Amino acid sequence: EEIMKKLNELAGAKGDEQKVEQLRFNIIGPSVGQDLKIRSIYAIILVLAAIVIYIAWSFRNVSKPVASWKYGIAALAALFHDVMIVLGAFAVLGRFMDIEINTPFVAAVLTVLGYSVNDTIVVFDRIRENLPKSDEDFEGTVNTSLNQTLVRSINTSMTVLLVLISILVFGGASIRDFVLALTIGIFVGTYSSIFIASPILVVWEKMAKRA
Repeated sequence: EEIMKKLNELAGAKGDEQKVEQLRFNIIGPSVGQDLKIRSIYAIILVLAAIVIYIAWSFRNVSKPVASWKYGIAALAALFHDVMIVLGAFAVLGRFMDIEINTPFVAAVLTVLGYSVNDTIVVFDRIRENLPKSDEDFEGTVNTSLNQTLVRSINTSMTVLLVLISILVFGGASIRDFVLALTIGIFVGTYSSIFIASPILVVWEKMAKRA
């Protein structure tokens, strides 16, 4: 009511005259905000669990030298890295800018998880294809597979990033947080699929040899 009164004064209204009309008023209280936060956390955990199970099932025929479930755990580690980087970036930006973690942000994080796991699966699939026909050890096969998919990963991410940066620069404020989270996430997701997920498999294989 006080806000409407102030707006009418600014609009030049006199007395009880109403120059500004309130069409709708929405407020998210603490209990609703807490509920949204809990649901968002559950959604992210559910997506991560589903991704691990899917990858483990997809690579079930790859038993040597790394078990299929380890592919799922390696992908999960990369995805966890992506989520933490995006959250950390928004925490820092929120300190100095008018940026907050909201429902569009959660949607952006889930989108980033989908993009990142797709990029990771492309690399893992190339490793699976090269293992039976490669004369190299596991580390060499992984390195060869990464080199074969590197250009594809970079080209795909650069294409998406160019579009996102254009929207970020020329788009409206209503989608700024969503697009910013996507931009950070796509960049980080490309990095993790190349430099985190596959190297974890190599480290795991070396540890198994020493055991």
